[in-house]
Parts: sequence; C-alpha cells; structure tokens
Amino acid sequence: MTTRDRKPRSAATPASARLIALAFLPIVILLTFLLPTFSSRQALLAAPGPWGNDKAKNNYALIAGTVWGPDDHPVYGVPVKIRRSTDKPTKTRWEVYSDHMGEFAQRVPTGEADYILTADLKGFKTTDGKPLRLVKEVTVHIYQDEREDTGLHLTIEEAVPGK
Repeated sequence: MTTRDRKPRSAATPASARLIALAFLPIVILLTFLLPTFSSRQALLAAPGPWGNDKAKNNYALIAGTVWGPDDHPVYGVPVKIRRSTDKPTKTRWEVYSDHMGEFAQRVPTGEADYILTADLKGFKTTDGKPLRLVKEVTVHIYQDEREDTGLHLTIEEAVPGK
C-alpha cells in the first residue's frame, strides 16, 4: 500500500463536529447569562444557603478550645461536656471530643449566655498510670454570634494520704 492509497484522517468529521457543538451549546448559554450575575461578591453572598436567607437559622456562636495535658501537650480523645450555667450540673447539652491536636469546637445558639465546660476523664491516665483530673471547670460567656476560644487544662491527681 502506498501513501497515495491511504485516506487522509481528520480529527472529526463535519457531522460529528456539529454534534459536539450542539452538545456544548446549553453549557455555553448558561455560562454566558449566569456568570455575569454571580460575578459580584454581593450576588454570591445574597444567594440562598442551605437554610435559605433566614438569618435566625444561619447565625450561631462557636465555642472552640484545646485540651492540654499536665505536660502542656494537647490531649486526644477527651470528651468535653458543655452545658448552660442555668442548667443542672448533671445535665449535658453537648458532648464533643478533642481531636489529634487536642482541639474541639461546638456551635451554640446566639444570644447572651454562659456555658460551662468540663472534661469527662474516666479511664484517662498518664503513661505512668496516674489518673488525670481537670484543674477547674471553664465558664465561657457568649454575647452574640462570635467565636470564643478557651482551654481545658488537666493535671495529675495527687494521691491522698490514708487511701
């Protein structure tokens, strides 16, 4: 077979090129008309979110913090219990766990309120086998829809003489 006998290859035949253009036509039309409407920041911010534009559902305050061990290193897997200061001491509204960096975060409703954070340390011990305890409960005051950062500090529970 000589080079004259071969048919020239084309990337796309004219009929298939028309089909490809027709397939992308709706996308081009959508981008042409919708892209200018969302190009401004105000248009993007005004777009309804997962809950719509109801500000009461979108606003929240955030309590974030870190659990620190006795050696001032972050502690992983500590259950942090959060309750309102007006609740009974045994009631827990939220329970979150510290991550590998010792950090935790919980969304709470907006509005002025005090929240008390404690750590549930059942089964947590140092590498020496000494039990851990929370230095003190932490109270966080929320005014509106802000973020409050805090820390929970753990210490080694001293042995009481006579026990």
